[in-house]
Amino acid sequence: QLQLVDSGGGLVQAGGSLTLSCAVSGNRVNINAQGWFRQAPGKQRELVASIITGGGTKYADSVKGRFTISRDNAKNIMYLQMSSLKPEDTAVYYCNIENWELGGALRDYWGQGTQVTVSS
Repeated sequence: QLQLVDSGGGLVQAGGSLTLSCAVSGNRVNINAQGWFRQAPGKQRELVASIITGGGTKYADSVKGRFTISRDNAKNIMYLQMSSLKPEDTAVYYCNIENWELGGALRDYWGQGTQVTVSS
């Protein structure tokens, strides 16, 4: 079992920056991937950035060069540094961990979401 608590959202002007945090507790031994998703009103949840265990990082085309995903394994915290924010980045952001469970199944764990609003 894993518990994820994300934070750091807020209201920012276009061009500004925010850093989201995701505190993770529980057994992290079997993580397959971890990352950030977002969901804007009326739209499907989409992948923003992810770290694949043993496989590097991946970013949505819309955020490449502006967002950076990282993690502090000692503190069990994952970050999403966002810069040059645009109004279209407005969404609820969720941290996610894809974990291998006993028996070999993959299970998704989610944070509660943090609102990011970018004003023009």
